[in-house]
Amino acid sequence: MSEQSQADRVNAVAALQDPIRRALFAFISRSPSPVGRDEAASAVRLPRTTAAFHLDRLVEAGVLTVEFSKLNGRTGPGSGRPSKLYRRAASEVSVAVPERHYDLMGDVLAASIEAADQSGSSIRESLTATARRHGRDLGAAAGSLTRVLETTGYVPEDAGDGTKILTNCPFHRLAASHTDIICRANLALLEGAAEGANDRSCDILFDPSEGRCCVRIAPGSTVDSASLS
Repeated sequence: MSEQSQADRVNAVAALQDPIRRALFAFISRSPSPVGRDEAASAVRLPRTTAAFHLDRLVEAGVLTVEFSKLNGRTGPGSGRPSKLYRRAASEVSVAVPERHYDLMGDVLAASIEAADQSGSSIRESLTATARRHGRDLGAAAGSLTRVLETTGYVPEDAGDGTKILTNCPFHRLAASHTDIICRANLALLEGAAEGANDRSCDILFDPSEGRCCVRIAPGSTVDSASLS
């Protein structure tokens, strides 16, 4: 999963707290084409240097992107330097407290339906296989199961004897409404993450409890990971 960290997302949203930056962002968001500094400054009635400062801060926050182009349409020698233009970033920025990742589970669910439609397998079989595959990708990219847990919002805590409980469910609202489906996918996702990270030091166990994730991470043993069936 390639997305901003929670801290980066908070910073991006915080950047729009400033009324000048909100006005610049709103103007650029409405524009069908990239906007130059002069146009942006004129639209919100700011000096060009002031507008440039705030525009570049919005770029740093990740809510705007930059491209360079010659506004006069001329090319070649003597046509002048390209202008710095701003466009709203295509990526979404959202902040949830506690941290949630409904987009991740949405990808898993959509991909599992597509796979079932193509293969003729049951939705439940496809969901388990797809979630495990997504988990393996996460684990391989992160390099460790611990890193996956931290970046995906599970908030692992040491419960003693090497056991980790996951104090936050990244899919809380979905899990509350569709417990069996989402918990099955969550278990397979984390089993896949351990496989992808090549982490054989732990067991991924189904252990639902009120107020936390349905999965518990236990020290490795000969005991097979629990299933939902």
